[in-house]
Formats: sequence, C-alpha cells, structure tokens
Amino acid sequence: MSLPLLSLKLKPNAKSRALSGHPWVFANEVESLLSTEHDGKVVECRDRTGRFMGVGIYNSKSQIIWRRLSRDRVELDESYLRRALDRAIERRAYAPSNAKEANFKRLVWSESDELPGVVADRFGDTIVVQIQTLAMELHGALIGDILTELTGAAEVIFRNDSNLRRLEGLSAEVHTRSGKDWAPRWMKIDDVDYWLDLQNGQKTGFYLDQREQHLAVAKYCKGKRMLDAFCNQGSFALHAAKVGAADVLGLDSANDAISQAVKNAEHNGVKARFESANVFDWFNDKTHGNDPLWDVIVLDPPPFAKSKSALEGALRGYKEINLRAMQRLAPGGILATYSCSHHMQDAELRQVIGAASSDAKRRVHIIEYCHQPSDHPVLVTMPESEYLRGYILRVE
Repeated sequence: MSLPLLSLKLKPNAKSRALSGHPWVFANEVESLLSTEHDGKVVECRDRTGRFMGVGIYNSKSQIIWRRLSRDRVELDESYLRRALDRAIERRAYAPSNAKEANFKRLVWSESDELPGVVADRFGDTIVVQIQTLAMELHGALIGDILTELTGAAEVIFRNDSNLRRLEGLSAEVHTRSGKDWAPRWMKIDDVDYWLDLQNGQKTGFYLDQREQHLAVAKYCKGKRMLDAFCNQGSFALHAAKVGAADVLGLDSANDAISQAVKNAEHNGVKARFESANVFDWFNDKTHGNDPLWDVIVLDPPPFAKSKSALEGALRGYKEINLRAMQRLAPGGILATYSCSHHMQDAELRQVIGAASSDAKRRVHIIEYCHQPSDHPVLVTMPESEYLRGYILRVE
C-alpha cells in the first residue's frame, strides 16, 4: 500500500478539538494549507509536536479542511469503502419486532460510520444517498455499486442537492444509479402507508429518525384531541388517528406537505384534518382563543438554529412555541416537543422548557426522554453527530 506523503500540521497554539478525538480540523487551526491539487485526496494530520493523528480527506475550499478517515494509515479506495459500508450495515443488524421494518432505516451516518459526508437511508428495495464531501463525491458511483451489492437494492438515488455541498465547492444534482427516474409510490412504514417521492421529496424522502417517536406519542392519543404542529407529511397525526384519537389536526406552512398529508390520510382511511399555516401565527391567532383545549400536542419543528450564531434567536423561538403549546393544553395534557438542531444541547432545551412552563404557570413533568434512534449512531467525540432530542411531558 502506498502511504500518504503530505501532512497538515496544527499550529502550536491551536486548541483544535481534533486533539481530543474530534474528526474535524478547520483551516485556521493548521500552519499552512496544501495546494488545491490535493483537494479530495487523503492526507495525514499531525499535532504541533509532529505526532501522527491519523489520515483524512482534504478540501482547501471548505472551512473543515480535514475530516478523519482513520487513526491508521489507510487509502480511500474500494477496499476501504467496502469495509466501512459493510461495518455500517453490520452495526444495524439488530432484530426489529417486525422483520419488514428492517428495510426502512438509516444505513450510513457520515463520520459515525467512517464515511465523512455520506448519508444513506434504505426504503424497501431503494437506497437514497446524500454525499456532501468532495472526496466521497469522487467515489460516489463506487459507493452506490457497493451498497447495491451488499443490500440487494434495486435502485440507488443520489440526492446530492443539499445546500451543504456548496461549502465543499460542489454543485447540486440528483440522479439514480440506473439513470432512470424513480416513480413515486406507496410504501408502508410501521403499518402506515405513505406516498413517497424519494427522488424529489424533502431530504431523503421521509424522516426515518422520528419513527420510534411516532409510536411513542400514539399511545397517549386514543380518544383524545391531538394537534400535530409542523406536521410535514402527517406521520404523528396519522398514527394518532390510527389508534383512535377523537380529533386530529395537523399544521404545516408548506402547502405540498399538507397536500401529501391529506393524501396519506385518505389512503389509510383515517380521520385527520390538515391545514396550511404558520404555526407561530396559528397559536397567536385570537380566533382560536375559544377553541377546546388539546389533550396532546406535538412540536416537531425544523431546526431553528442552523448555525451557532443563530442559537440565541432559536432559543427564543423554542421557548415561544413551547409556551403557546402549554397554554393550549388541557390539564394533564401531553406535550411531545423536539429539537433537531445539534447546536441546541439537552441542557439548553431543558432550560427553554422550564422557562416556558414558568411563564405558562403550569406544572410540567418529564414522562419520557427522546433521542435519535440507534440507526443514527452518535460518535462520542463528535457532538455534531447528535442532533435529535426531545421530551414527552405531562402538563398539569
């Protein structure tokens, strides 16, 4: 095996998290950058004393110039990709209660699976792949081939249209491994049918990370009035209706999401209403002041804090929406509240909820702690790999 010859070296005064095991090195943390001809290639990184820290993928166009592949000397070739993908699939070889549901899960979660910038979700016989780093983009076709071989998938859809690709100097594009369009179709996930457009829908087509929470919330909904705020395609609402909720309303600002939620409800034969609305405006609308209180409210908003600089405003937004929800809950009602921003840590979310309960003058207890599922594994040295957290609360 030929070894990488080029090295990055940390500045003497750099306080890089990479020294404590984090897999990223930023441009301002190294003594000098390598030339652009090395973009997308594997290089070493050493600390200020020259100690070898591992090999990783390099891109001078990105603020994150180095992403660790391994603490050992490896090459980014077919052997490495096959080994990493095989390990990623093996990590998820648990036995679910319903064998069919094993075909709906995340297969690859970026640095957590030694494949920086690669995300792969499985939907039955189709795998949706997102690639957000230059080095992995250069091996995209091979990644698709290996995933097909390891899983027997009929198709791989490359959803390379994330805005994050611009940070790596990559253009946006969507294509399939076969070169043929993937036709939208019905797929059953946890006994609910969804009309999925994996090639053109949001992100990878469906939020697999909330599957466990759909079922967790549903058990509180039988015979109850349930509000699903930021409902997207209606998963929480559909599961509530399926278990016999008395009244179900879903809200989302995206008209296409509401249309899809209505279509899903009709196809599944469940009773649920959906409205296009800005959730903040809806809660503040005085015309709803005399409406009956809700028994269950779900708050599953998009990330309010997409950057660390946006965190302060995001905290105000999370507090506001949780306060309004608490005010609209019947005594003893259930509030399921989530954050999908890795910039908001658990302590900050708890503080926001506490402040909202104080302002609402409601006594609030935690019933369940919520987290991203095991097929979205958290790398303990990388806080960014942990992004989904929440609580199921009783509001008295």
